Amino acid sequence: MLTYVDGLTLPVVNSKPLADTVKPRAVVMSEPKAPTAAPGDTYKGWLFKWTNYIKGYQRRWFVLSNGLLSYYRTQAEMGHTCRGTINLATANIAVEDSCNFVISNGGAQTYHLKASSEVERQRWITALELAKAKAVRMQAESDDSGDECPTTPPAAGQGSRNSEVQSTLRTLGSKVEDLSTCNDLIAKHGSALQRSLSELEGIKLGGETSDKIRQVTERATLFRITSNAMINACRDFLALAQAHSKRWQKALQAEREQRVRLEETLEQLAKQHNHLERAFRGATVLAAPPSNPATDSKGSGKGDASDDEENEFFDACEEVQEFITVPADPKYHRRSGSNISGISSEMGMDDGTTSLDEQSLASNPESPQSHELEPVRKRRTRIPDKPNYSLNLWSIMKNCIGKELSKIPMPVNFNEPISMLQRLSEDLEYSELLDRAAKCQSSLEQLCYVAAFTISSYSTTVHRTGKPFNPLLGETFELDRLQESGYRSLCEQVSHHPPAAAHHAISVRGWTLRQEITVASKFRGKYLSIMPLGSIHCIFEKSNNHYSWKKVTTTVHNIIVGKLWIDQSGEIDVINHRTGDRCHLKFAPYSYFSRDVARKVTGVVTDKDGKAHYVLSGTWDEKMEFSRVMQSSRGGEDGAEGRQKTVYQTLKARELWRKNPLPEGAETMYYFSSLALTLNEPEDGVAPTDSRRRPDQRLMEQGLWDEANAEKQRLEEKQRSVRREREREAARLASTSEDAVIEDFITDSPLKMEDMEGPYGAHAKSIPQDNYKALWFERQEDHGMGEPMHIYKGGYWEAKEQNNWDACPDIF
Repeated sequence: MLTYVDGLTLPVVNSKPLADTVKPRAVVMSEPKAPTAAPGDTYKGWLFKWTNYIKGYQRRWFVLSNGLLSYYRTQAEMGHTCRGTINLATANIAVEDSCNFVISNGGAQTYHLKASSEVERQRWITALELAKAKAVRMQAESDDSGDECPTTPPAAGQGSRNSEVQSTLRTLGSKVEDLSTCNDLIAKHGSALQRSLSELEGIKLGGETSDKIRQVTERATLFRITSNAMINACRDFLALAQAHSKRWQKALQAEREQRVRLEETLEQLAKQHNHLERAFRGATVLAAPPSNPATDSKGSGKGDASDDEENEFFDACEEVQEFITVPADPKYHRRSGSNISGISSEMGMDDGTTSLDEQSLASNPESPQSHELEPVRKRRTRIPDKPNYSLNLWSIMKNCIGKELSKIPMPVNFNEPISMLQRLSEDLEYSELLDRAAKCQSSLEQLCYVAAFTISSYSTTVHRTGKPFNPLLGETFELDRLQESGYRSLCEQVSHHPPAAAHHAISVRGWTLRQEITVASKFRGKYLSIMPLGSIHCIFEKSNNHYSWKKVTTTVHNIIVGKLWIDQSGEIDVINHRTGDRCHLKFAPYSYFSRDVARKVTGVVTDKDGKAHYVLSGTWDEKMEFSRVMQSSRGGEDGAEGRQKTVYQTLKARELWRKNPLPEGAETMYYFSSLALTLNEPEDGVAPTDSRRRPDQRLMEQGLWDEANAEKQRLEEKQRSVRREREREAARLASTSEDAVIEDFITDSPLKMEDMEGPYGAHAKSIPQDNYKALWFERQEDHGMGEPMHIYKGGYWEAKEQNNWDACPDIF
């Protein structure tokens, strides 16, 4: 009689299986039906599963298939109700004792299982380990293959070959399983034999000697049988592997040759596709200008805080393009150099202000930024390297979702050692664009340079993830580059809540720049939105052209996890309020699915009648180019939205602006540009309120961040104390004014007390709560725009010449 123990045939000794004489649990129990191996890789059987402390272990039907272990209450439920499934690719299998084992995938799912015997448990463990290894291997192969998938069904011959391979693999898998089982049994029986021999050596010769010798003999016999089974299994496996080795080698070689052919075909198709795409598109796709360029005379910045509070940037779909540029007819190229005025006349550009000599924009073959003026003063080119201090931004920002960034107490670890006033002055890094604009005879030519200057102010932000210091109320910053670049600049913090900074720059080369910027910031969990409010104005003395525009939204991504990166998105209208000319710029938000270059900017320059004269294209972090429009026409309708596209025929694009390279070692110096490195350099003669004199900012630049944090808290508390005192003074003045109003009302007014609006009248309501006034700027209505803003009232540079700073408050 033969009995199966772990799939091995063992002889019977004394009417009992040998395994039973060794260890009764080794015999396969017949109570629950032993698990069966179904066709393919499926394994089924009954197991006891722990449910809860009341019901304990309950009998469940388990099915192992395709790397998934599922269970049901009964076999009848397999067709409709699965009670639970666990993926073995990410699971951990642990053995607790002779019959119990645990399967867990890291906490979400944990199965405490019990088999009816040790042998049955071993069968399940073996099957589970094999299924797990196969699932992990298949997952790795799937990850390596990416998203490649067959697009056509395999041929009949290939299908039969795959079926044969699968059958062979299953056979080899079963043999490997037999080898694994035999290996476990050999290890177990070998240990038992070793224990018996040790016991035999320790006993005295007597009545029990014969029993011990018989037991050792039985164990030795069992060990020999198991070893023979192991050897036979190895021999079968080796024979099978040798039989199929040559066939597999041929199949592998055929697959390699087929892969090479497919790669060559794919490469040819990619080249053909690229060639066809270039031939079809021919030029850059641009965004549309506004339909009525004469409206909104005050300019608009569609990327500012008017955006919806819950606005997010989705990159799952690419925005439909509305304008296309194509090369102009060759006749325009032949005539553009010698008879440009004739073409202008043909196109209706004969007003003397809208024609542009193509060579005037490119008269200097070098980029305007390539001119390096020898500075009178040698300025620094390095600052101390940024210390490597680690601090979790999320630990600070998680309690600040939805708040204004200016109201969040931030340590200097997230700052860069310059203030917002100095960052605002960085807009003048490419002031030579305005110098060249001031020399232009054409307003449209001038508008191209002003638009390039507008875009260039963002080029310094691409790697700058640090937050500038919030300026203290009354803090100033001067940037005197009169001898180097011909301009002087002054910034002052004119309001604290909301934070607002006024900026005024004047150049001896014929232009004036002024702006008042209020930053509205919102932290929305996944990203940080910085929305500058306010307008920027540029006035040219010679032509009296007055331009205005607004800034776009800056978004800082990966606040919670990942590497921080910055994106600029929105739309800008640069408007000439004297002529009605307009340049509509669009900053495309980053999209993973877009085929365009990242950080792309496109623009169209139109006159007051909406006629396009130039198109601009490039990126806000590298360069901008312009192309002159020779003809425009309406194209076909867009299938998605039914809008017509405008096709512009343009001359060859020419470079308008290019970003200066960063200084060597910029990655260790907060990615500062050459100008930014000099902004916080100490200078003699500046006002006592100048940002260069701010102690916490100076300590941070020197790498003393702990001392900088302490100093920052001191300055903020001092500012709060001054504000409270100012509010008390305003309240006292308000109380005095209210008493005077009531007295005047009683003696002179014919109205009754109840006729007044509120208890003290409208005058009492209009009394300010904070009587702070800026020192160098005055809030007044802009003459050209009609909007209120802080405008420089003079006196700063005269005070500097006299070294008289008595009017400056003590803020540091």
